Amino acid sequence: MAAVGLKTHIWANNTRSALLLAGFPFLLIGILYGLQLVMMGFGLIEGTGGPLGDDMASAGAMLGWTVPAAFVIAGVWFAIAYFGNQAMIDAMTGARAVSRKDAPDLYNLLENLCISRGLTTPTLRIIESPSLNAYASGLHAGRYSVTVTRGLMQTLDQAEMEAVLGHELTHIINKDVRTMVIASIFAGIISVLAELLFRGLFYARPGRGKDNKNAGPLILIGLAIAAIGTVLAVLIRLSLSRTREYVADAGAVELTKNPDAMISALRKIDGHSTLEAPDEVRGMFLDNQAKGSGLDGLFSTHPPIEKRIAALIQYAGGIDNGPWGDLEAGPVGTAVPMTTSTSVPTT
Repeated sequence: MAAVGLKTHIWANNTRSALLLAGFPFLLIGILYGLQLVMMGFGLIEGTGGPLGDDMASAGAMLGWTVPAAFVIAGVWFAIAYFGNQAMIDAMTGARAVSRKDAPDLYNLLENLCISRGLTTPTLRIIESPSLNAYASGLHAGRYSVTVTRGLMQTLDQAEMEAVLGHELTHIINKDVRTMVIASIFAGIISVLAELLFRGLFYARPGRGKDNKNAGPLILIGLAIAAIGTVLAVLIRLSLSRTREYVADAGAVELTKNPDAMISALRKIDGHSTLEAPDEVRGMFLDNQAKGSGLDGLFSTHPPIEKRIAALIQYAGGIDNGPWGDLEAGPVGTAVPMTTSTSVPTT
């Protein structure tokens, strides 16, 4: 990793992400096919009355018109998400935009980092929550945002907050936010299809498909295809999120030249990052209470903080002073909270 360089890892990450995103349409087609098999099994779609293979071929032939219809719906979904994604995210997390006057110290840190890279300063947003978390959002220049929680502002010192902002700016620089929004939209469409399938099972009238001798196999095969496709869609989205956190941590170090601050910030955040939001949004967070290894790790949106710190020590030469301790046990210590205007309510 150290010999290859950060730029190469960013390129490899983006290439891998493009390949993974290309898999979503195929999963969508597969789940749609599974849905049609189940509907045929319940008699909602007329079967051929012949062997199982004929019914499956008939369901496949229907894809000639159901797939275009599904992609038209997906296109409408994309359009809505493109123009309204920030408003949706704000509504889900309670974030609100602030100006330099509202949060001067925080805004200046963000602006200085952007100036150092020739970037337009993203909109700054704050969530009035004691949780320690942050995220970047937006689909293109001029609409990017960096959001932090009030708890993060009150806990991290200036160097640590600068590292966190650098982490989120790296997501913007590398176009991670765009990739994650696209992945979330695809995953959302697939989730809706899967939900329609499984909810339909509860409302299907028993016996409607009894005249089809292939009803049982069709239902079982359709459910298996839909379940596998849904799980793969979730795993792809989670994989896209996990692989980007290491690179964003490295990008924060590149921007601030301070690996110790990133490590210290992660230590303070560890165990205190819980923030209520849908799964698709939590995948964008700085941390999402990642578990350890095994199945927990497989279905986590983020790598464990211990592994992220280990990478910063190994590849950036950072120093880890160990767990920070219980936030509720006493004062914040050496933290220098970000000041805000008295006109901005804090709750």
